[in-house]
Amino acid sequence: MSHPHIDVSYVAKLARLDLTPAEVVTFQSQLEAILEHVESLSSVELPNDLGLDNHDHLGLMRDDTPLPSLDPELVLRNAPDQAQSQIRVPKVVADA
Repeated sequence: MSHPHIDVSYVAKLARLDLTPAEVVTFQSQLEAILEHVESLSSVELPNDLGLDNHDHLGLMRDDTPLPSLDPELVLRNAPDQAQSQIRVPKVVADA
């Protein structure tokens, strides 16, 4: 099974990245190598049951136990800017 072609230039445009033609070539070859490696993993045979469950002695998942929250006053004391008992952060979305 061959992997689909991913157009690095198109993806870079969507991500608003300015790539040079040399970077596009480099990233395209790197991406193809990664996809070939991932594709090769599909041929690895694994047993249907690995003998693990979420409640075994390996501790794969902890119990969902409520813990005390941080004191809001202490958190706000360390915030660089705050308003209405909330941490204020700079706007990161460009104006439309």
